[in-house]
Amino acid sequence: MALAAVAAVGISLASGQFPGLGDARAARTDAPAPPLDGATTWLNSSPLTLEQLRGRVVLVDFWTYSCINCINTLPYVRKWAEKYKDQGLTVIGVHTPEFPFEKDVGNVRDALKRFKLTYPIAVDNDYKIWRAFQNNYWPALYFIDANGRIRHYHVGEGDYEQSEQIIQSLLKEAKAGGAAQAPAAAPAQ
Repeated sequence: MALAAVAAVGISLASGQFPGLGDARAARTDAPAPPLDGATTWLNSSPLTLEQLRGRVVLVDFWTYSCINCINTLPYVRKWAEKYKDQGLTVIGVHTPEFPFEKDVGNVRDALKRFKLTYPIAVDNDYKIWRAFQNNYWPALYFIDANGRIRHYHVGEGDYEQSEQIIQSLLKEAKAGGAAQAPAAAPAQ
């Protein structure tokens, strides 16, 4: 039963497969977002930093191209990237491979074409961004306000309406001149 629950939300418990990650905790909300340093390459963009993006709302999506739960989430993430980019949202996909064949950047490029992804993608083959966020899951969405703080995160599929409402709220706060100190939402699981 527990294994089925884990599979249902696309969660990978990194213990064993990625040394040192088994006891990592998900980043807390209302904490400063960690840097995006360490990508082995960037696709659809030159390297980005959160400091460059200060003043914009940022959605960081940890995904990998052969994860069915990630694939099911991508249309929503792509829609938000397109719909809200002119309103102050920057979506950054962090492609962190689960399996060795997913480290091939050519395969990642093919996936970007197949899924019609045009927003920036950090290829995190060395798991540096993954570790900085203390992430353990595919897919995982981190919602970062205009001041560079993680305000919400969501693991797995679903809750797309709530995720879009969070984006809208953070954009409204940014437009009003700063992030309000709203209570942090618990991660959806």
